[in-house]
Amino acid sequence: MSSDTIDVRYVAKLARIALTDEEVDKFGAQLGDLLAHVNALAELDTSLVPATAQVVESRNVERDDVVIPGLDREVVLSQAPQRQGAFFRVPRIIAE
Repeated sequence: MSSDTIDVRYVAKLARIALTDEEVDKFGAQLGDLLAHVNALAELDTSLVPATAQVVESRNVERDDVVIPGLDREVVLSQAPQRQGAFFRVPRIIAE
């Protein structure tokens, strides 16, 4: 795939980015270079590379679950600007 097949203006519109003509030319050329590198990588023989190959060993770092007491509900709600029963009341941000 070359940058000629990708409409830089359309991609910028999708990303809601306003580009000048100079930027379209500049980014189109950069995109073409990037796609050339990707095409070069696609030509490499990776048949002997395991699918899970990692440069750095992948492992989960876990800690023990320790139950600690939480904050008292009434103390927390007493600091709220507005409350409704046992909940915080916040302004509506979505139109009906």
